Amino acid sequence: MIIFGTKGYLYQLAILTLVCGRCGNPAAHTLRKRVTKFTLFFVPLFPVSTKYATQCTFCGAEQQVTREQAEQLQAQETGGQAYVPADRQQPYRRP
Repeated sequence: MIIFGTKGYLYQLAILTLVCGRCGNPAAHTLRKRVTKFTLFFVPLFPVSTKYATQCTFCGAEQQVTREQAEQLQAQETGGQAYVPADRQQPYRRP
């Protein structure tokens, strides 16, 4: 008998201050990476899919982002290169 399946892993990559596209508040957003791995006998072997998303901590709205956008957001958090915002989300800058 062979036991196989998938298991999901959630990684928090960064916490950023962005203007939420849904509620319009400048709030903290968590940048998360969700990896689904194939398992054999409950041992994770290799990733099947990887998805990135930001979630507003104020209203809970979640928005999918591409890998490149996630890398740019991480670079922005660490003081790297500038980020071109996705859709209506924009980095919050104090006046």
